[in-house]
Parts: sequence; C-alpha cells; structure tokens
Amino acid sequence: MTASTVGVRGASYDNIAHKPERSVARIGSLDLVRGVVMILMAIDHVRVYSGVPAGGPTPGVFFTRWVTHFCAPAFVFLAGTGAFLLGRKLESTKSLAKYLATRGLLLVALELTVLHVAWTFTFDFTHLLAGVIWMLGWCMVLMALLVQLPPSVVGVTGLILIFGQNLITPLAAVMPQSTQWFWQFLYLGGEVKIGATSISILYVIVPWIGVMAAGYGFGAITTLAPAERRRWYLRIWLGATALFLIVGGALVATRQAPNGAPPAFIRLLNQQKYPASQLFLLMTLGPTIALIPLAERARGRIANVVTTFGRVPMFYYLLHIPLIHATSLVVWYLRDGRVGAERFNAAPYVSMPPVERWSLGLLYLTFAVVVALLYPLCRWYARRKSERPSPWMRYI
Repeated sequence: MTASTVGVRGASYDNIAHKPERSVARIGSLDLVRGVVMILMAIDHVRVYSGVPAGGPTPGVFFTRWVTHFCAPAFVFLAGTGAFLLGRKLESTKSLAKYLATRGLLLVALELTVLHVAWTFTFDFTHLLAGVIWMLGWCMVLMALLVQLPPSVVGVTGLILIFGQNLITPLAAVMPQSTQWFWQFLYLGGEVKIGATSISILYVIVPWIGVMAAGYGFGAITTLAPAERRRWYLRIWLGATALFLIVGGALVATRQAPNGAPPAFIRLLNQQKYPASQLFLLMTLGPTIALIPLAERARGRIANVVTTFGRVPMFYYLLHIPLIHATSLVVWYLRDGRVGAERFNAAPYVSMPPVERWSLGLLYLTFAVVVALLYPLCRWYARRKSERPSPWMRYI
C-alpha cells in the first residue's frame, strides 16, 4: 500500500516496515519534508484572511511571507520525485502516465470548483483563480508525456525550462494576438476571459513544469546508497546556494537602490515569485534538498507529527483552506464584534487598511490553532488509508 502526496503517492512508514531500513529512512524523509511544507503553507493562507500584506516594510511581515516561499517549489519538486518513486512500483510507464494524467485533471477540476468555494464561501464562478493546485494539475498532465523519457533526460529538460524561461517573453511578443491567452497560461500570467468567466492566472505552467521534471530526475538520486545520495544532496545544495548568492549578490550590488529601500540582505531575499525566477528557485530548492538528509535522521514525536501531515497532503490541503477561512471569521467576530465575510469574496486577493489588520501575534496564534485542529483528522485519514484503503483514496 502507499500513501498519497498532493501530486503523487509516496510510501508511508506503516507500509514499508518490511523493507530495508535505508528505504524507510529515504521515503519517510520525503514525507517529513512535505509535512514541513504543509505546515508552513498554512501560515501564508492564514495571512490572507488576517489582512496582513504579502511582505512589507517590517522584518516580521517580510519574513512571515518569505518563509512560505519554500512551499510551492518544494511542493512541485517533491511531486516530481514522488512520480519517479511511484513509477518504480507500477508495472509500466503507461500505468504511471495514466495515473498522472488522471490525477492532474482531477486537481484542475478541484481548483476551479471545491477550492474556489473554500477560498470565497460563495458560489460565484464568474471570477476564478488559477492557483497552485491548478498549476500542479497541468504539470502532472504534461509529466504524463515526459515520463516516457529516461529520468536523466526528464531532469535535464526540467533544468532547461527553469533557466531558459525568459526566452518565452520575446517569443510570445511576436505571436498573433489571437494566441495570447495561451502564452498567458504558459508563462505571462494575468487575466483571461472565457465567455462570461474570467480566470486570474497566478501560477503559470513554466517554470513549474521544469521544477517538477527536475524533481523527477532527482528521484533517481534518492534511490542511491545512503552515503552516495547524501553526497549528491550536499553538492546540489551547495551548488544552488552558491549560484544564488553569487548571481543574486552581484545584481543587488550593481543595481542602485532607491531612497528608503530595505537593506541589501532583504533585497537579496526578495526574489520574484510570479512567475518564479531562477534566483527564487535557487534560493528555495537548495535548502529544501539540504533538509532531506536531516529528515532521514529525524526521530521522535515531533517528527512523527510532521510526517503525518506529509503522508496525506492532498487531504490536508482540501481541509485547511475552508478551516482557515471559517476560523478567521470567528477570530474577526471575537476581535471586532462582526464577521465581515464579504471582504473575502475574492480571496486570496484581500487588501485592508493597516488599522484593520491583525497583529502578527494573532496571525500566528490562529495558525497554531488551525494546525492543531488538522492533526487528528490527518492522523485518522492516514491510518484509515493504510489499514482499509478505498480505490478513491489513491487520489486524495
């Protein structure tokens, strides 16, 4: 049996007890890293309903947003790694491709329906958001094609897409106007009208398909003997971090900062996320890979709790958006005596005057309450999935 990731299933501790210890540590470490990602993700989504902006002039607000930048890259990269590991268990590449395509289309449908309602608590489908689950779904559909190739080729293709992404902009500029919607979905982003419905494209396909493909190629490294794979983890981490510091530092040093600009260190960390720049991905993926060998050695109650979230991330994701939304309305009522639910009809695009926003203390308290409420539900589902799985559970 296997346990699901948001993108692709990965094995759980319960289901691989009969395998060598190094295999348990390897796969359990990926679950633990995914669990860290899921927990951090909740900070940013509580922030949406608190009115606190996405970054800001104070270090507290800046780092509240910055620490969650690791979520999407790790989310997508490990989905690719999970696809590689799943492919080793299935009878053929065709089976993996079918699963990825089916799973991907399901995620796209969930983004535009269930998650839209969860974000807004309305049934108005005239304004939709193409968010992270949308992007993850379409990347999986494309991965269904890429997995026909050798893992090394898939990984190199991913790196080419990541580092060559800027070539898309001049290419789109010379294409017919009638095709601009395609380039917006692919890389440019923005709003696309489809009949009476508009879709705001927050997460484009490139470079994220490159991140997933790179993660797929990385999967081959996770199957190596412990000492060898840890050497690879160290090389990749140091290489990515060094490249980020050298290139990013040079750009900060050579660009004249306007009056009142934040310190150079903050400007270095403030990399472009939409679409995710090369420096943004180097900044986030390097430390994520460095965390994996540490996760292999992690033991104890806290590690087990975090790993539980990582074993059922799609279940977690589907629950945490409506739970955060509902909890935030309760907090608004307790704080101000009114709910003000209409402010979130267009979530996650929420803007409030500074005097109305929560304090960071209240934001983090609400975040802690939400994660605590999610844990018993995720633990129950992980156990149910391990002991008495139903066919539909392989997708949730």
